[in-house]
Amino acid sequence: MRSAAPGRAGPTATAIPAPVPVAGAKPRDPWYDNTRFVAATLIVVLHTIGSIMSRYGVLHAFNVAAWAFRVPAFVMLAGVFSSPGPLDPRRLRNLLRTIALPALTFSLLFSLESYALGGPFTLHLAQLPWTLWFLMSLFCWRLLLPLVVQLRYPLLVTTAVAVGLGYVEEFGLLFSASRTLVYLPLFYLGRRLGQGAGREWLESRWSLPVAVAGVLGAGLAAWRWHRDIPGTWLSMRHPYKADTPLGMEGAWLVRLAVLAVAAFLVLCLLRLVPKRRLPLISALGAGGFTVYLLHPLIIMPLREKGLIARADTTLELIALLLAGVLLTTVLASSPVRRLVRPLTSPSARWLLAPQGGGRRGLQE
Repeated sequence: MRSAAPGRAGPTATAIPAPVPVAGAKPRDPWYDNTRFVAATLIVVLHTIGSIMSRYGVLHAFNVAAWAFRVPAFVMLAGVFSSPGPLDPRRLRNLLRTIALPALTFSLLFSLESYALGGPFTLHLAQLPWTLWFLMSLFCWRLLLPLVVQLRYPLLVTTAVAVGLGYVEEFGLLFSASRTLVYLPLFYLGRRLGQGAGREWLESRWSLPVAVAGVLGAGLAAWRWHRDIPGTWLSMRHPYKADTPLGMEGAWLVRLAVLAVAAFLVLCLLRLVPKRRLPLISALGAGGFTVYLLHPLIIMPLREKGLIARADTTLELIALLLAGVLLTTVLASSPVRRLVRPLTSPSARWLLAPQGGGRRGLQE
């Protein structure tokens, strides 16, 4: 399923910006970089095949099976690297520079590319195209987290909001309102992981076979029922429809189950990903933000010109999957990240007022 221009359907996925390096910051944790690389690769591969997956049962089943390892995984990883501390001027300025400005910049690039490919020029502000909805949600999650942690039962309250929101028609795609609140429980769970929660699961020997069984179970369930799972169950962006066995009255139970399964599968993924630094993989995982922002701009022309749709034989489909892995590797490489840094981490001195004491904006 794609989240493209308003009114157009397509693959949905997301990614998470890497933590902004600051003076005295702790070294990067290779465990999270390894996980980020796995999730980023799945995003790119599934966006590459997104326009043709409905033609092939195995690709459609793969998309359903891997859903939790893309959107929910990046939501929880975003929570790991988020702080519930006070929103002081420094944090607010970082939010603008590392999230808001890249979102607006790449939204404009998407509009320009769509126009160059023959479509109308549309400036997306309230409904960002493709994967950029995640940045709008991430901006809101980081603003909401200091409020959420003040609640007596944060997980219970955010989950109640997430499942009840489907009955409110006003919440939908605009400003990513629905996804922001529906995924908020997973974001909070990620924060708890960052605080050390779940260590027994993540480090115990007994949890390893359970994690393997969880991932295999997701694959088998997707293979068996992938055609029976409506996209609305996983998209989290629209009000409920009477497309569940429980009808409208029980639609909230379906969403609750989907969120619970997603959280469990992300924990399975984290348990299976090696914690040590891996050659190449850990370094590439640090470039997940660049992959997330750049890959739609490369995939869109190939899709719109019909090049991806030409893949038909088994060999061509395998080559397409490998091309997605190769694209992830190239975009996450250090040379590409350095080249596009002015776009992915733009200077904000022209926008932000000088800080007190005569100092200027953020230290870039």
